[in-house]
Amino acid sequence: MHNETKRRLRRALIAATAALAFAAPAVAKDVVIHAGTLIDGASATPKTRVSILIKDDRITGVQNGFVTPAGAEVIDLSQATVLPGLIETHDHISSSGDRRPLNRFTQTEGDAVISAMLNARREIELGFTTVRDVGSGPLTAPALIRAINSGKIVGPRLWTALEALGPTGGHSDRANGVRPDISFAGRDAAIIDGPEEARIKVREHRRRGATVIKIMPSGGVGSIGDDPHHMTMADDEMKSVIDTAHELGLKVAAHAHGKKAIDHVIMAGVDSIEHGTYADAESYKLMKEHGTFLVPTLLVADAIYQTAIKTPELLPPTVAEKAIAVTPTMIGNAGRAYRAGVKIAFGTDQGATSNRNKGEEFALLVKAGLTPMDAIFAATRNAAELIGTPEDIGSVQAGRYADIVAVEGDPIADITELQRVRFVMKGGEVLKKDGAMQR
Repeated sequence: MHNETKRRLRRALIAATAALAFAAPAVAKDVVIHAGTLIDGASATPKTRVSILIKDDRITGVQNGFVTPAGAEVIDLSQATVLPGLIETHDHISSSGDRRPLNRFTQTEGDAVISAMLNARREIELGFTTVRDVGSGPLTAPALIRAINSGKIVGPRLWTALEALGPTGGHSDRANGVRPDISFAGRDAAIIDGPEEARIKVREHRRRGATVIKIMPSGGVGSIGDDPHHMTMADDEMKSVIDTAHELGLKVAAHAHGKKAIDHVIMAGVDSIEHGTYADAESYKLMKEHGTFLVPTLLVADAIYQTAIKTPELLPPTVAEKAIAVTPTMIGNAGRAYRAGVKIAFGTDQGATSNRNKGEEFALLVKAGLTPMDAIFAATRNAAELIGTPEDIGSVQAGRYADIVAVEGDPIADITELQRVRFVMKGGEVLKKDGAMQR
């Protein structure tokens, strides 16, 4: 390179470095929300006429009265009820909600990506700023997380389990009920037979981007041929998954309907029981002793039940009869567990683009016996504790992310107000205002 060219290049690099070194720092954004009523996710008593102070993506304080710090942007929610961003702990982010049997032979990972992008946006629209995805394909959720975090698409804070893990012939075995000569791409990533294979699969899932682990120790309702009452994983398999996950800093959710599977996986140290249909007083005692959450998923039960009654031909073989048998028990179980003092977390087992508004889960929880405030806690502080980041999400307090939603009416008086979220902020950014998405 010519000496003069080298000198010019050196001067240009020095100038560029100086410009970066002395560039003015980004200006912090100050916002204040004037909340007419605040249900903060921490206290059982709503507050009235309060100001929520926000700098960038975090809440810096909550003050009584309507204050306006100098230079702060004011968001007027003085006629609304303000709550923490809602948290969904049992979602399938790449699900279209269409359970027709043919889909297992026609849908690809590409279809899953499209569904995931639509679901991510719809979650925000419904007020869910955090979602725990407990079962999706090998590629979709990690790519979705990257796209959301980089601002390419609108979506919630997302935890993902990737493929749910279970044994050959169990609820996560896609080959159930089909000709034995048909193979399914990616099936092996979900199958664990034996504790050593379980340990390896957990490590592989974490390597591929899993931030939570899902296991299937009992049969299920939406699958072909397996029985919800049966415990399909051995104790050493469950323990291997849970111990390995916990050592890697991952929590474990267990799909479990039958009592034996519920009790055994609780004793193995699982963090949450999903569904929990046939739990009993002994199960509830174990949950309380071990600090295990119940995620009742009442909306999916009601949705499958309605389909089984009205249009059973839209469901795979054996699913309709299982749904009719299981669903009435699930709502009763949620109420009994709540009255026994079990910690309840909100989860619908529905993609956000299904034909049901997932806010209906709140009304179903109240129907099961929860107070409206405890139904709200299930989707705020309880859900944050289950996910493991209560210092960041689940309440409107100093230090938490500025994840905030608002409704027009009083959800304590009418829990269905949570099906009509009018305002959504995630990390200080307003994504929905006056009922309309902003981007």
